[in-house]
Amino acid sequence: MDDDGVPGLVRPMLATPGALPVGPGWAVEFKWDGIRAVVAAGAGRVRVWSRNANDVTASYPELVEGPTAAALAGLGPVLLDGEIVALDARGRPEFTRLAQRMHVRLPGSDLVAQVPVLLYVFDVLDLHGRSLLGEAYDDRRAELAALPLNGVRHVAVPPSYTDVTAAQLMDVARAHRLEGVVSKRRRSRYEPGRRSSAWVKTPLVTTQEVLVGGWTPGQGRRAGTIGALLLGAYDGQGRLRYLGHVGTGFTDAALDQLAAVLAPLALPRSAFDEVIPPAEARTARWVRPSLVGEVVYRTLTPDHRLRHASWRGLRPDRDPGEVVLEPAT
Repeated sequence: MDDDGVPGLVRPMLATPGALPVGPGWAVEFKWDGIRAVVAAGAGRVRVWSRNANDVTASYPELVEGPTAAALAGLGPVLLDGEIVALDARGRPEFTRLAQRMHVRLPGSDLVAQVPVLLYVFDVLDLHGRSLLGEAYDDRRAELAALPLNGVRHVAVPPSYTDVTAAQLMDVARAHRLEGVVSKRRRSRYEPGRRSSAWVKTPLVTTQEVLVGGWTPGQGRRAGTIGALLLGAYDGQGRLRYLGHVGTGFTDAALDQLAAVLAPLALPRSAFDEVIPPAEARTARWVRPSLVGEVVYRTLTPDHRLRHASWRGLRPDRDPGEVVLEPAT
């Protein structure tokens, strides 16, 4: 507990990628297409941290000011785990929409109005000075259900299902074009900062976190800006492997943003630990691989090249060292 009566940060527990579990003892939730957030409230104030422990309180004024903040602080002291999302016109979380907010430290009122966010709360970690980390998932969810969050603007508590299988809920996620499901062992404790097999995430789309190691100039309509990004990720030996390039999925605003953040990262030579194909290296502008993004792709070739990749957005909530190459399929 901080001196001001607000709970301190607990690193969020992470799910392990895997197939849908079968058998008893699992609760199933939808997987939300947003960014992880740990939220502390109490003593009249609210703080928000990203998954990599960055304080992003100022980035989300709709959660930390006004009636929403008053309602959250009134629960406290409390520490909540959840996901910040931005909804599309059909009410579904959409990462590319949220990407317009993620990199903005102090968003103006126009941006907040155009791209409002919601906090989806799915766990409670500390309540009135009592740690719940050692409690079972079912018990934490019962504590969460007892909190008066219904009707709080910009906040929702998505359901957890214990009476359907993961496969059944995945069918629902597919029908509604959601991101997938997360299955959680009902007797599991909360493991801060650990990627645990007690939580299993099964996405419907295949994504890869990537490091931007360079870019190539655009042509035609994109002349004078970025044509494609050259992508990489670390392998098990700490080498920066080349994953290929991505040239689709960008809005004009995203291209402007990328040009601005890549300019000060310029390098005289490639930081990749392997040879880049000459056709791409010939015109490449190299950068320090410290910028994390995310792509969606169809397949990963045996030589670790992303096929049919499309850009989803920057991931300021990720640390570069976390960007690890997934096995080829």
